[in-house]
Amino acid sequence: MNILIKYTKLAIILLVFTVITGCGIYKKVDARKVPPNVNDRVQKNIQEGRSFKLFDQEKNLMGGNFQFASSNELWRASLDVIDFMPLSSVNYSGGIIITDWYTDNSSQNESIKISIRFLTNEIRSDSLDIKVFNKKCLDNLLNCKITEQNSLVQELKKEILKKAALYKEQNQGKKKKRNKSRFISK
Repeated sequence: MNILIKYTKLAIILLVFTVITGCGIYKKVDARKVPPNVNDRVQKNIQEGRSFKLFDQEKNLMGGNFQFASSNELWRASLDVIDFMPLSSVNYSGGIIITDWYTDNSSQNESIKISIRFLTNEIRSDSLDIKVFNKKCLDNLLNCKITEQNSLVQELKKEILKKAALYKEQNQGKKKKRNKSRFISK
């Protein structure tokens, strides 16, 4: 019985090997006919019809839309609004900004910390999860009490969304100008 299984596996491996080599995957190539530059090879393969697309870039069928942080209006606006505060942790791919404790000169025993979590890249009121923590200390950073402050959250969210909307409007204006200049130059 074991011999039969062993020969069956061997036959399947030989069959797969024969099919793969018969398909022309392993062809001998003359190195003198292949351009050494990667971009030239890509262009040659496209011209010869040996290219394919897994996903259509126009329809954004990919698993995620990863942009540069500078092109995300919501991200830029958030950083601009809290730019006066020292940052403790900033992670674009994780979608979170955490500031360090910030103390104003007027009150040394009181400081705030802001945490902004991005739920989506769209400019909507529910796309941000903002938490503001207030720390009040009695004796020079001793005997401190930390509470969550909700009054500042709505003001921050409103300011971030306003700036993000302005950034988006500016970006759309730039895109329109670029598209117009492409048509004019050709």
